[in-house]
Amino acid sequence: MRAADVVAKRLYDSGCRWAFGMPGGEVLTLLDALEKVGIQFVLCRHENAAGFMAEGSYHRTGAPAILLATVGPGALNGINVVENAREDRVPMIVLTGCVDPETEQTYTHQVVDQRAVFAPVTKASFTLNAGAAHVIADKAVGIATEGRPGPVHIDVPISVADAPATGTGILRPPALAMVPAPSVLADARAALAGAKRPLIVVGLDAVSDAGSDIVRKAAERLNAPVITTYKAKGLMPEDHALSLGGAGLSPKSDAILLPLVAQADVILAIGYDPVEMRAGWQNPWDPQRQIVIDVTAEPNHHYMHQSSHNFIGDCIETVAAMLSDDALAGWPDDSVSQTQNALAQAFPKGDTWGPAQAISICQDVLPADTLATADSGAHRILLSQMWRCTFPRALTQSSGFCTMGCALPLAMGAQIVEPDRTVVSFSGDAGFLMVAGELATAAENNLKTIFVVFVDASLALIELKQRGRQLKNVGVDMARSDVAAIGRAFGGNGVSVSTADGLKAALGDAQKADTFTVIGVEIDKQAYDNAF
Repeated sequence: MRAADVVAKRLYDSGCRWAFGMPGGEVLTLLDALEKVGIQFVLCRHENAAGFMAEGSYHRTGAPAILLATVGPGALNGINVVENAREDRVPMIVLTGCVDPETEQTYTHQVVDQRAVFAPVTKASFTLNAGAAHVIADKAVGIATEGRPGPVHIDVPISVADAPATGTGILRPPALAMVPAPSVLADARAALAGAKRPLIVVGLDAVSDAGSDIVRKAAERLNAPVITTYKAKGLMPEDHALSLGGAGLSPKSDAILLPLVAQADVILAIGYDPVEMRAGWQNPWDPQRQIVIDVTAEPNHHYMHQSSHNFIGDCIETVAAMLSDDALAGWPDDSVSQTQNALAQAFPKGDTWGPAQAISICQDVLPADTLATADSGAHRILLSQMWRCTFPRALTQSSGFCTMGCALPLAMGAQIVEPDRTVVSFSGDAGFLMVAGELATAAENNLKTIFVVFVDASLALIELKQRGRQLKNVGVDMARSDVAAIGRAFGGNGVSVSTADGLKAALGDAQKADTFTVIGVEIDKQAYDNAF
């Protein structure tokens, strides 16, 4: 086997079936190896978008995402999405071609220290070696998926990819789940059993089907309301009586939820990773006054909050070991129901045309098992509060890094894995225009994704902040683009809507179409005022 074949086989054995990117001459052997082993390569228009498509595939398969990029500009085009993978805890294998080390000593064209570039934004960076290809491939997968997942980079010199692999292969058995001893759990178990006003906060470390099961079990056993981060939405079905929905970006939501957090006597944080949270969630509770049990995959080095009990390990098994067999009575008053009512009033469906009404219409018209993605911008904050998720990963977004241009490729990656599923992405016009070229990729792969674009000819969130500071309008407004025409130009359907009935009709047609659909939702740039 060639060294490239060894890497490809290890990725295939990890469940990988798709790779995304744009090849150059330096990665042709890698491309060949991936195809031979059964990993389909999807040609994209930009490496950054390719990485988000890869992340979209990960959310549907659970296997590491694969980004393939050529030497120099190709590799560096992917830096944004790799840092996003680090902050959003996405296991991503980044394969880049590079100049052979002996050539590098007497050559200058496209020579860049790629490992030095990727080192700060990955969990690890390797240079492939034919004699250790088996070990490097195994290390890469293990590091990317263990603890808090993240990206791992492998630089592949041109000649090494073709070189015969000479190593014997040293594969490490999967790590066992770490669960504290019963004696260590005793205090936390007793605190939970005696809770009068318990509350659960859930985050990225728990995002899985098993995580959803344990969150629901804990909530019902403790009779505790549940708050999730945005990427953990759906771990507690948001139609459940104990769900308080997501939090992290909305000041309006924080003003309702944080007082309830302050009233809790025992707080159970299940896989709560504050990388998604903003300033309002710095020290949201007082471990001197409240009992806070924090169960996470990695130690607390962020200092966004502190806790009474810190457990590092498998959050699912650890929480299961903490729960007693007896159900608690829950909160003695109606504080939880009052909070739920306040949230419903704060984020109504909207009885007039605007982003809130458009979001509600999409949720009502599209199937219950629809997969949604959201770009960064004003619409994301509103949508993350309004969109009801009843299963894990029903809504994906760039939540830790908050980068623009992610929603469209995230949706495409999910659609490639599940071509018959309804998948919808929500973008602002600025974020959509960053990645509009990927509509060609959607057409080539016969995707039926629905791309909803809020067209307000402005960076609405930044414009809102600018007005809030009474600053002059500078650098936030743009010409209004016909996004529907762009959709048609790339071979899909495209329609612009400015009424509720128009949006309902467009969504109905999109679900019956045999190609992708771009729906331009025309709104005013000040439509988000007081929305979140």
